Amino acid sequence: MRLLIVEDEKRLAISLARGLTAEGFAVDVVHDGAEGLHRATDGAYDLVILDIMLPGMNGYRVCAALRAAGHDVPVLMLTAKDGEYDEAEGLDTGADDYLTKPFSYVVLVARVRALLRRRGGTGSPVVTVGALRMDTAARRLHLDGKEIALTAKEFAVLEQLALRAGQVVSKAEILEHVWDFAYDGDPNIVEVYVSTLRRKLGAAAIRTVRGAGYRLEAL
Repeated sequence: MRLLIVEDEKRLAISLARGLTAEGFAVDVVHDGAEGLHRATDGAYDLVILDIMLPGMNGYRVCAALRAAGHDVPVLMLTAKDGEYDEAEGLDTGADDYLTKPFSYVVLVARVRALLRRRGGTGSPVVTVGALRMDTAARRLHLDGKEIALTAKEFAVLEQLALRAGQVVSKAEILEHVWDFAYDGDPNIVEVYVSTLRRKLGAAAIRTVRGAGYRLEAL
């Protein structure tokens, strides 16, 4: 899943991005309100972590503009302020949750996951493709009833394929959703993870469609 962090405290933003990336999310970071609004409007994000005190355009205005434009992406607001009035103002502009600095990173991750589950409504977090069963909330995979251990990145790559099982998913799409727009490493990293997944799941699980990408087959 793709997250956008809009936070002008660069050290905090980078720290959050690194931690959330390690949790298996693809994370983009911007440092001012106008750019945050632009990216949140144009990008396919699953959640926005939005600071309130931002240069140029504060978080209240960014959130209000998003909602006025019809975007329902979950918004978790961050602020150094406290008090019921500030929280109420944030929620009134359309934020889904509110966290006051300084906060526990563990609590932030729990809030992020809760908002993502809530956005999924009552739908099941379990994706089934043949004998594969992926619990996207618990981040667990079973094949024929046996649990298969995956790293966060392996799970994220397989999740992209499972959500579009039977369809071709390009290498660029996997890079975009599992890593992020700022990734400037070797694009062949996708092939490395696909190869690892084939070893764990069986060579027939992921088909290569030459010149197009990969397709997850039901086992």
